[in-house]
Amino acid sequence: MSELFEPILRAFDERRRAELVAAYMAVEHAAEPVPEVRFAALREPALRRTVEEMLALGGRTLIRAGQARWTSGYRDDVAAELAADPECVPPESERAVLTLVLIHSVAIPRAAGLLEDDTWLSPYPTPAEELRRRTQLPVGELEAALRRLRLAGLVSQVKAGPDDAGGFVPGPQFHRLTDAARRRLQEELILAAGPDSPLAAAIRARRRGRERDQGEVG
Repeated sequence: MSELFEPILRAFDERRRAELVAAYMAVEHAAEPVPEVRFAALREPALRRTVEEMLALGGRTLIRAGQARWTSGYRDDVAAELAADPECVPPESERAVLTLVLIHSVAIPRAAGLLEDDTWLSPYPTPAEELRRRTQLPVGELEAALRRLRLAGLVSQVKAGPDDAGGFVPGPQFHRLTDAARRRLQEELILAAGPDSPLAAAIRARRRGRERDQGEVG
């Protein structure tokens, strides 16, 4: 790793190098966003730009996750390439289960005014019984899909209260979405949860307009 970053780090003394590498490792490998107060290279804007340069070498970028907390994620152009690769796309069963969790834990509470527009954190877990009722997957396949989604950090299993069975909410990987990726996912949720709604129609019209504009430019 030191050889990879040497062109970027050579201008810094040993202390600064250590701070930059520590911040890089934290945002790349911590399960949750890390508070900048713990890392000098995240607190100082100049050093933070250097961390971004280090991340860019791997197609990654620095992402602010809430107030004074940071994580990393794929740049939008890199994410688009990965999404076009069949080897990087989760199986249909996992996508279906994840969509149900997002709809019931995020989209429906948000539509009811219970969640902010720009958050994927939810105190409204989707019960396992709801997932069994809403999907045609056999129970064994559903449980296997949930297990793989948990391991990937795409869903988390929580309890809503001491007397509540709890359920599933979006996992920590959703912190790693860029602003553009978050907007796209929000649109996809609207299209999935209310395909015939006026908002869904507006999204489709806006996308057609973008495609038309891109075609004229090309």
